[in-house]
Amino acid sequence: MKRDEHRHPEKEREELRLRLRKIAGQLNAIDGMLRDDRDFAEVLMQLVSARRGIKSLAEKLIHSHMQHCNEHARHQS
Repeated sequence: MKRDEHRHPEKEREELRLRLRKIAGQLNAIDGMLRDDRDFAEVLMQLVSARRGIKSLAEKLIHSHMQHCNEHARHQS
């Protein structure tokens, strides 16, 4: 299978981009918290939340890719 064969449908792509923008917003907020010398526990809580968001995004991408590979394999059989 060629590397560029897996294309995300536009709706899925936009959902992924929205998740990514939310994560970017969280990271920008964390940067501001560090700049303002906010409480350690608050910063850490936000970092944990951003990390969960990144993990969720990665899992969504992996799931989508696996579905695509399975469908492709079924059509090849």
